[in-house]
Amino acid sequence: MTAVLEPTALKPTPPPSPGRLVDKFALGLDAPICLTWELTYACNLACVHCLSSSGRRDPRELSTAEAEAVIDELERMQVFYVNIGGGEPTVRPDFWHLVDYATEHHVGVKFSTNGVRITPEVAQRLAKSDYVDVQISLDGATAEVNDNVRGTGSFDTAIRAMQNLNDAGFTGFKVSVVVTRENVDQLDDFKAITDRYNAQLRLTRLRPSGRGADVWDDLHLLAPQQKQLYDWLVANGDNVLTGDSFFHLAAFGDALPGLNLCGAGRVVCLIDPVGDVYACPFAIHDEFKAGNVRDEGGFKGVWQKSDLFQELRKPQDGGACKSCTFFDSCRGGCMAAKFFTGLPLDGPDPECVRGFGESALGSVEGVVPKPSLDHSHKNPLRSQQKNKKKPVALTLGVRPATGVVSAPPARGCDENPLAGFRPPTGIETGSQAR
Repeated sequence: MTAVLEPTALKPTPPPSPGRLVDKFALGLDAPICLTWELTYACNLACVHCLSSSGRRDPRELSTAEAEAVIDELERMQVFYVNIGGGEPTVRPDFWHLVDYATEHHVGVKFSTNGVRITPEVAQRLAKSDYVDVQISLDGATAEVNDNVRGTGSFDTAIRAMQNLNDAGFTGFKVSVVVTRENVDQLDDFKAITDRYNAQLRLTRLRPSGRGADVWDDLHLLAPQQKQLYDWLVANGDNVLTGDSFFHLAAFGDALPGLNLCGAGRVVCLIDPVGDVYACPFAIHDEFKAGNVRDEGGFKGVWQKSDLFQELRKPQDGGACKSCTFFDSCRGGCMAAKFFTGLPLDGPDPECVRGFGESALGSVEGVVPKPSLDHSHKNPLRSQQKNKKKPVALTLGVRPATGVVSAPPARGCDENPLAGFRPPTGIETGSQAR
């Protein structure tokens, strides 16, 4: 059973309420409930908002044996599942082997893909596994909107992957949309697409991370659009996944379903292709690097003993937001969004719906932090060049499926970060644990 870690610093006074799961999580767990693992930075696309600035493979990537060792460790720590991403993870030669290895070792897998390798054969294989979930990335309900962000032909590639999954009988796969000012008016259309292919819509927030920093000013939601999104989620949220993307919108009124807590270093983290462990998938910067799985003690040592994670698990007093009546639900917003816009971590979110972030941004001085690494393609891809109408060339090839994964009868890797988690008796889950 995943237990609550005792903070190394002084315990909070008074102690957190014993009845709220969110307060237990704020102190950190001895193992993450789930984590994001970027297997490679290699990618056949060059999305303008890519949080990891992916494109070119890093030659220092973890080897197959090293990746297997990480999975062994996650199994011993009883991590429920991993979100595998990149880059485009399916272009890594040992991708399917690692998926099989994880599921055979009781670690659920959800992998994010642009769909380039979801052929009918691969879709049929995936449909037979109850311990693997798939997330197709889509950033426009039309090719015009999507391809402007993800590259010419990427909309058709994603739709073809959805069709293949649906034809194979794979229901409930996820379609992940980064909400921007260009597609916020298409929310109903996104929902219609997912319904058509028996999928589930997942909405995530644009962060000024990676290449997202370059398009933040042009694509992040304006105040009226944030209210538009909030109202839409209130009306449709029971059937739409959001993870912990939009808890800052709680200041409009009622809290939305989800964790409503920044879980960075507390219940989630990121392992990058070379084994570096970061507190948050959206904060790939040396300031948030806690260690490396190749270090003595491995991933467990980083998670349980790193100075950074211990600091993040200390009780938070709210900083500049502590006097706000919505702090208990908003929690000050997104750490990465604040950091990459030059705001202090104990200050308001740059998209604070009460307007405090906007006023704080006006006083930012000096150079705004930039991501520590950039793996972008050196030259524009064919799919990114103007006046190119040809679809993305699907010439990467497909590694043949090698058998059917034998797994438990229920997917443990649903978007809900608490899927399969059984809290100690007396801890209230409620809407916070959805």
